[in-house]
Amino acid sequence: MATLDGLEAKRETGLNSKENTFVVKKKKHPRIWVKLPLDYFPVDGEERLGGIVMNAGEGGLFDYVSQAIEIRTLLKIEILFPKGLKLDAIRTVTKAVYFDFAEKGLGE
Repeated sequence: MATLDGLEAKRETGLNSKENTFVVKKKKHPRIWVKLPLDYFPVDGEERLGGIVMNAGEGGLFDYVSQAIEIRTLLKIEILFPKGLKLDAIRTVTKAVYFDFAEKGLGE
């Protein structure tokens, strides 16, 4: 997915066509592309899992995670980012609202 000035372009392959099409939809809150490490775990659990935040905005964030997450699961998350020569973190509790299982790994 790509985001530019509040518009998100999603690349989809048409069923009856060999060419790719782009679907553009407006977002209420613009997103910015980032690539930041993410730790997460269910509020009632302790096992820390990892992922990568791909885009973020006032309305939420999109990330790749290492395991399936049930919709409406409350998660504690920690997003690491550089601050000068050190790392800082954003820590919060959030709710999973969308999950799509990807067949390919992050490095592919």
